[in-house]
Amino acid sequence: MTIVISVPPSLDEHSFEQVIERLAAAPDGSKILLDARHARWASPYGLTALLCVPQARPEPIGFAVPEHPDTVSYWSRAGFFRHAAELYELHGTVPRAREAHESEVLLEITPIAKSDDVHGVVGRIQQKAADILHGQLNLDTAVTGAFGMTLSESCQNIVEHAGLGGWVAVQTYNYKQRLGRRVVQIAVCDAGVGFRTSLESSPGHRHKDRWDDAMALEDAVLRAVSRFRHGDAGRGQGLAGIRRFVGRWHGKLTVRSGTARLGIIPEWDEDVPMTERLPFFPGAQMQIIIPERSADAPARPRTAAAATRGRSRF
Repeated sequence: MTIVISVPPSLDEHSFEQVIERLAAAPDGSKILLDARHARWASPYGLTALLCVPQARPEPIGFAVPEHPDTVSYWSRAGFFRHAAELYELHGTVPRAREAHESEVLLEITPIAKSDDVHGVVGRIQQKAADILHGQLNLDTAVTGAFGMTLSESCQNIVEHAGLGGWVAVQTYNYKQRLGRRVVQIAVCDAGVGFRTSLESSPGHRHKDRWDDAMALEDAVLRAVSRFRHGDAGRGQGLAGIRRFVGRWHGKLTVRSGTARLGIIPEWDEDVPMTERLPFFPGAQMQIIIPERSADAPARPRTAAAATRGRSRF
C-alpha cells in the first residue's frame, strides 16, 4: 500500500511541518507518494526542503507534480524539477526547463556540495542582489556586501557541517500575510548530520546536563560554538555574522535541525523563538528574510535566549 502525503496548497517553513509529521509517522520501508497536485504556492524554503525529503528515507519516493499551470511553471523557472527528477519518481507533466525569471527569482535552486559551489553562487547573484536590495527594497547600498557575505556563510554551513550536499535559493516577493511589504528570502536546506551531531564531533565537546537539538541550535546560533578547534581562523563565526546581519536589517532568521527550531524573530512577525519536540527531520534547514525598509524603525528582534516564554514544546 502506498502512503500518500499531501503537500499543503501554500508551502512555507510552517506548513512544511505537516509533511514532516506524515513522514515521521510512516513505517520504515513504506512506499510513499508526495502529492503536490493541489499546491499553488511555495517559498524558497518550501521548495528546497522538499528536495531534502528523498534523502531522509532510504526507499524511493514518488512525487505528483502540481496541476495548476502557474504553479508548475514557476516551480520549473525556480529550477525545482531539474533537481527533483534526480531524487523522486515524478508523476505528471513537467515543463521543459527554462531560465529563472529575474523579477521573481534572484537565484534559482542551486546545489551546494563544495566550497567552489559557494563562490559560484555569490558571484552569480551579486549584481542582481544589489539592484533588488537598493532599487526595490530601499535598503542602504552598504547592505549589498553584507548580503553577499550572509549568503556565502549560509551555504558554507552545508559544506562544513552537513556531511552531504544541500540546496540554496533566493527570491523576492510581496510578504502580504505578515508584513505587507516586499522581502528577499534566502533558503538553505540539507538533510545531512544536523547541528547536534556536528557539534558532538568537536574534539573538545562535553555533554551537558541537557544536551539535545535545541541546545545544539542555541550553542551554534546564539553562542557561536563550533566543532572546529579554537584558533581555526573564521571557523564557527558564520552563524554569528548571519545573526548580526539579520538584526541590523530587522530581518528574521529561523534554523531547524533534528527535533528543534530556533528563530531570531522581529517585531513584525508572531513566530516563537524556540520550538522543541518536533518530529525528527535530518540535517539543517535555514531561512533568512530581509524586509523592505520602511520609515518606522522596528524594535529589537526577539531570540530564544531573550524570550523563553515564547518557547513551544510539542
